[in-house]
Order: sequence, then structure tokens, then C-alpha cells
Amino acid sequence: MPSCKEIREELVDCLLKSDCVVVKRHTVKECLQFENSADVPKECQSIRRSFFECRRGLLDMRRRFRGNKL
Repeated sequence: MPSCKEIREELVDCLLKSDCVVVKRHTVKECLQFENSADVPKECQSIRRSFFECRRGLLDMRRRFRGNKL
């Protein structure tokens, strides 16, 4: 079964290096809730979107038969 583990790890690494965690001292969970914050770089936001699409692909019954588009 396909997994989104690699994308999740990449997202966490990106957020750990962001100003939201380093400068503002928020947790990764709190930074994920700040969707359009200037402290979260665009790169992390795009990785977050990719992770969401990956997770959605695991739950979508039509995609379960065809597989995730990677």
C-alpha cells in the first residue's frame, strides 16, 4: 500500500527550518495551522498541499484502484 511517509518527513523538515519554529518558537503543529503566514515559506505550503493530496488519494475509493498520481 502506498504511503505518504516521505512527503510527511519532508514537510516536518521544512517547517523545522522555517522562521515560524526557529524565530517565533511555535511548534510544528501550530505552524501547520497558520496557513498563509509570512513565517511559513511558500515551499512548505506547497509541500503541505502535496501531503494533503497524497492523503486524500489514499482515502478516495476511485484512486485506490488506479493508484496515486506521483
